[in-house]
Amino acid sequence: MRTPQGPKPTTLPFLSLSPSSSSSPPPLGPLVASSSSDHHRPPATRTATMQAAAWRRHLLDHHLSPSTSAAIAAFRSASQPGLAPQGLCGADGARYMSSARAPAVKGSGHLVRKGTGGRSSVSGIVATVFGATGFLGRYLVQQLAKMGSQVLVPFRGCEDSHRHLKIMGDLGQIVPMKYHPRDVDSIKAVMAKSNVVINLIGREYETRNFSFEEVNHHMAEQLATIAKEHGGIMRFIQVSCLGASPSSESRMLRTKAAGEQSILKEFPEATIMRPATMIGTEDRILNRWAQFAKNWGFLPLVGGGCTKIQPVYVIDVAAAIVNSLKDDGTSMGKIYELGGPEIYTVHELAELMYETIREWPRYVNVPLPVARAIASPREMLLNKVPFPLLTPSIFNLDQINAFAVDNLVSEDALTFEDLGIMPQKLKGYPVEYLVSYRKGGPAFGSTVSEKMRSSEM
Repeated sequence: MRTPQGPKPTTLPFLSLSPSSSSSPPPLGPLVASSSSDHHRPPATRTATMQAAAWRRHLLDHHLSPSTSAAIAAFRSASQPGLAPQGLCGADGARYMSSARAPAVKGSGHLVRKGTGGRSSVSGIVATVFGATGFLGRYLVQQLAKMGSQVLVPFRGCEDSHRHLKIMGDLGQIVPMKYHPRDVDSIKAVMAKSNVVINLIGREYETRNFSFEEVNHHMAEQLATIAKEHGGIMRFIQVSCLGASPSSESRMLRTKAAGEQSILKEFPEATIMRPATMIGTEDRILNRWAQFAKNWGFLPLVGGGCTKIQPVYVIDVAAAIVNSLKDDGTSMGKIYELGGPEIYTVHELAELMYETIREWPRYVNVPLPVARAIASPREMLLNKVPFPLLTPSIFNLDQINAFAVDNLVSEDALTFEDLGIMPQKLKGYPVEYLVSYRKGGPAFGSTVSEKMRSSEM
């Protein structure tokens, strides 16, 4: 009488083969021992070895119990995701894995994130930022790098133009690449490994080599066309200007509007950002006003400074761009107007500048026709003289035309709130950099409000 026996415990795969198998695989010892020397074998021998390993794996899985096979399959998929199919290893497996590409998914779901989100993490974003060496570029690169993104920095100037960006990311995460905006091959090279393209290229005045039409329109259209041909660009973000319109008096704003239309035609999923006048340490408005006031003792106000503007802190604009990359694709194909929380007239903004540098305000009212007459000779002589002209500061014809009308965020436009950002007010830290223009250092003088309080006491 036989004693009933329970089910045998599951053992290692190569010890649990059924004795009734007709084709018993050869022992594993010689195969494992020779795996370390496969690279010394000829290709035919390596191919035979891989086929034998694949056949043995098939036999082992065939003779296992269903529960054990399922457990081993789950372990393989969890420990080696996305690898080559079974039976491919060595050089063939490497070729297979290098040619495999993740499918394109709308939004940022395709991004592979590893780590806690800090500087040494992997956000999955590989961004090519054109114009990264400019004003907004340094703040955008900083915010991308501190979340673990790899940033490709195309530059066309000297080798020192990108040095301040290298320290913003982890080792090897900020990759400067030399290119030229008129060389299509160099543009394709800096886009080759990217999945995000951000265009910050723009110019508020013309030069002998680059016109408004080429910089603000044709370059943007070219980048969108190359990004569409690339096939792997998941996000394209174009930074334009608030007030961009085909009917604007400013050529800069007209070319910005033409660039937006061309981009949306070539790349309909692109996101358009329209920031207002940006304020920050390297800005081109308060710095120029403060320098002019220090050198000449007064500040000219075009048209009395009654035009309304909505200046914005540059770090908030960079944060808006980063937040649009983090969403699930809701920002794709949309236009955002990014203005600050407060509306200033040009005169009120100049008052804030004078209060920060702690000097009594002195203004000279310049009527609009007179300001245009002062700024026009540079535009007329730009391409007629054999030498480059000076860069305009206060009397910039296109800036004068842009400030001839109010430049505010539209009522029905998408704003910072739609991107989950509360923009900062200008008073305080955003304009603190102006203390460098104080006559006797940061603690010199007193503001107008401080003088009034002292007189009341």
